[in-house]
Amino acid sequence: MSRIGKKPIVIPSGVTVAVADGVVRVTGPKGTLEERLHPHVTVQIADNTITVSVSDAEEKGDRSLWGLFGSLIRNMITGVTQGYEKKLEMQGVGYKMALQGQNLRLDVGFSHPVFFAIPAGVAVSVDKNIITVQGASKQQVGETAAQIRHIKKPEPYKGKGIRYVNEVVRRKAGKSATKAAA
Repeated sequence: MSRIGKKPIVIPSGVTVAVADGVVRVTGPKGTLEERLHPHVTVQIADNTITVSVSDAEEKGDRSLWGLFGSLIRNMITGVTQGYEKKLEMQGVGYKMALQGQNLRLDVGFSHPVFFAIPAGVAVSVDKNIITVQGASKQQVGETAAQIRHIKKPEPYKGKGIRYVNEVVRRKAGKSATKAAA
């Protein structure tokens, strides 16, 4: 049995959940999210609770889908009520960032500025050296933050680049440190 999948999901007030044609649609104060169901997964709604079940609970693949879709629906409900947020910080001398319409302009040591198009459904704000990515979809917020980080990953010698807040970057010793040790 899937421990995550068999737990009933409580629908909070102000959120509506509908299942039609193999698609779960969750609507709340922060927006609307939808997810296509796998053919082996069924979702029932009764008395403000959602129950997820699979066609064969003994098959390993179906048990995996059971837990997966339970988590996806929980994340959708959390997203439309509270939303998700990722924070990135930029470190480096002369590195700058600014919002220009629906683009994020990053000056990160290249010979040209990098423009990152902000996708629909995601809000990006800039404060000094912190980039905040917010949205209702956990997957979309995480993917957008990862794409921004990928523009200039933190390098291991001086730590310059874009990193998640509280991310620990493993540092390497430079040439002078290894030469002095020999």
